[in-house]
Amino acid sequence: MRNVRPTSHSRESTPESEPEAPTPLSGVGGSAWSLDPQRRRRYLQIAFGFAALIVAIAVLYLLRDFIGAFVLGAAIAFLIQPGIVRLEHFGLPRMAAIGVMFVVIILVLAGLVLLVVPLGISEVSQLQVQAPGLAAAAQDRINSLQGSPIEIFGFKVDLRGTAETINAHLREYLLGQFGNAVSIGLTALTTLLQLILTFIVAFLLALDAASIKRVLRRFVPNDYRTDFDQIWRRIRKMLYAYVRGQLIIAGLIGILCGIACAVLGLADPVALGLIAGITALVPYIGPFVGAVPAILVGLAAAPIKALLIAIAYFVISNVILNFVYPKVMGDAVRLPPILVIVAFIAGFSWAGILGMFVAVPLAATLRILFDHIYPRLYGKPA
Repeated sequence: MRNVRPTSHSRESTPESEPEAPTPLSGVGGSAWSLDPQRRRRYLQIAFGFAALIVAIAVLYLLRDFIGAFVLGAAIAFLIQPGIVRLEHFGLPRMAAIGVMFVVIILVLAGLVLLVVPLGISEVSQLQVQAPGLAAAAQDRINSLQGSPIEIFGFKVDLRGTAETINAHLREYLLGQFGNAVSIGLTALTTLLQLILTFIVAFLLALDAASIKRVLRRFVPNDYRTDFDQIWRRIRKMLYAYVRGQLIIAGLIGILCGIACAVLGLADPVALGLIAGITALVPYIGPFVGAVPAILVGLAAAPIKALLIAIAYFVISNVILNFVYPKVMGDAVRLPPILVIVAFIAGFSWAGILGMFVAVPLAATLRILFDHIYPRLYGKPA
């Protein structure tokens, strides 16, 4: 009855059970992290989305010489969407509605060209004819005030001779600036191709506006598609508000400048105000560019009118740009005025005039993303 084998058997069973205890724990922990299908799918979706974003940025970099046409085309497609939707409500097919909107755009552009170009040609020609007489009168006025020709550091100021020289060599100067006929033809051809590319991009984007959102939505993981829909709606609302603000500013500048031209008795004040309003669409620089035709028209009439119209344009532009513009843009995109100005400066240093166009919408988009993500990370509003 005294058998010691059970105790030896228990001794043998004890070392067998000891290494088996920690094994399932480590195995379960590793499989839960590395083999969870839902988590792995989410990581793959996020990585795929970032890879698609990098590819898109690379494509845009390769097409950087034509990026302006793509941006303008996207802007046109975005702006004509409300008109296309209205025409579709009247039973017009989408492609026909896009064609109608394009015809309206082309007619408006043709009307602007027919209104502005003859004014510019006539005023420049008139100014070229009157330039020697204006310079001679200014020189006589200076000499009568000083009693003798002015000398600055030993050099005589002779406006009459300078004006005659400029007038004599104006044609050669212009040819030197724009090159020969071949260069002018190449420049015109490049501009025409970019214009055609702009309308092609606008047409394709307007035609597939709904599918573009669906394609972008597919790159977003399923758990975040509701967030994508909310951000998409806010960005669309912001862009429409930004465009509306730009049009308000351009309209204010155009109307006030046209009134100033009419009060000073300049020829074609409506056309001059229209030019001022169109150039005001270029942020900050546009209003000062739009003052050049009015100053030339005033100079062709009388030097004092040129001076007065320059002062009027300067006052109007500075008041609107420094006080009205940041307020309107800030309310449209919900950015502080100082950030609007900083965004314009950064956009101009990054991509010139085109960068100024897209700087504020990009800054406002980043603000929308921040306002949406911050409460979900920290549990409190930004």
